[in-house]
Amino acid sequence: MQSQLAYTDVKAAADRIAGRVRPVAVVAMDEFDDGPFEVSLALEYMQHTGSFKARGAQNFVLAHREAGTLPDAGITIASGGNAGLACAWAAGQQGVPATVFLPANAPTVKVERLRGYGADVRLVGLEYAQALQACEEFTARTGALASHAYDHPLIAAGAGTLLDEILAQDPRLDTVMVVAGGGGLFAGVATAARHHGVRTVVVEPENCRALNAALAAGRPVDSPVDSIASDSLGARRVTALAVAAAQYEGARSVLVSDEQTIAARRALWQGRRVAVEHGTAAALAALTTGAYTPAQGERVCVVLCGANTALTDLG
Repeated sequence: MQSQLAYTDVKAAADRIAGRVRPVAVVAMDEFDDGPFEVSLALEYMQHTGSFKARGAQNFVLAHREAGTLPDAGITIASGGNAGLACAWAAGQQGVPATVFLPANAPTVKVERLRGYGADVRLVGLEYAQALQACEEFTARTGALASHAYDHPLIAAGAGTLLDEILAQDPRLDTVMVVAGGGGLFAGVATAARHHGVRTVVVEPENCRALNAALAAGRPVDSPVDSIASDSLGARRVTALAVAAAQYEGARSVLVSDEQTIAARRALWQGRRVAVEHGTAAALAALTTGAYTPAQGERVCVVLCGANTALTDLG
C-alpha cells in the first residue's frame, strides 16, 4: 500500500465520485465578524450518511467496480460507526452486501442507521481494535473485500475531495481546520491543501491523540483512547498516510480538552441549531479556545464533518 498520497489521487477520486456525493456547502461564521480574521464553516455533516466518510467509501467501491474486484461476498469493514454507514450506503448503491463490525459501545443511533442501510451488523468488543480483528477473521473466512475506516489511499483520497469544493467557494482561503481520528480525512485534505498552498490545522482531543503522538515519536504508535469524542476519533494508531501528510509545510497539530469540545458542540446547537458529533466539534473548539489563533486577515474554514449524534445531551 502506498505510504503517501499525491494530489493526482485526490483529483482521480473527485472525477470518480462526481455526481454521487453532495457538494459541500460553505457558510460564513458571523460570530467572528468583529475579529481580526474571517471564519467559515464547511457543512460536510450534510453529506450522504451524515459524514464525510461517504466520499471515501464511494471512491473505494467505485474503484473496485471499475477494476472488476467486487466479490460476491460483498464488502466488510470495522468501524466505530460513520465509516460503516458510508460503506453500507456505497455498497448498496452498487448492489453488493455489506458486513459491518463495530464496538458494542457504539452509539445506538449509528447502529440503527447501519441496519437501515441493509448492513449485517456485528458488535464485537469495546474498542475499534477488537472489531477490526473480528473483521479480518471474517474476511479470511468468506473472501469479502475488506475496506477500512481510514487506512487506505482510496479512502483518504476520497475524503480529500472536500478541499477543492471549499476552494471553489472561497478561492482566497488560507487555512482549513479538520479533526483526526485515524487520519484519513486529514491525509486527504492536507494533500489537496498542499497542492493549492493552503495551510492545514489538524485537531485532536488531548486524550485521543494518535496523530499528535505519532509526530512526537516520529512514526505511528499506539496511544490511549479516552475521550468523549472517541466514538468517532477513537483510533488507537494513526495511518502512515496521515503522518506523511503532517510533514508538509504549513501543516500543524493542536489539541483540545473534552470540556472545550463539549462547549463548542453546545454553542453550535444553541447558536445555529447545528447538531454535530463531539469529534466534529473539536475542530471548532481549537479556534474558539485559542488552541489555534489565526493571523491578522487570515481566512479560515472549519470542516464540520459528521452529525450522527443524539440530541439528548445538547441542552
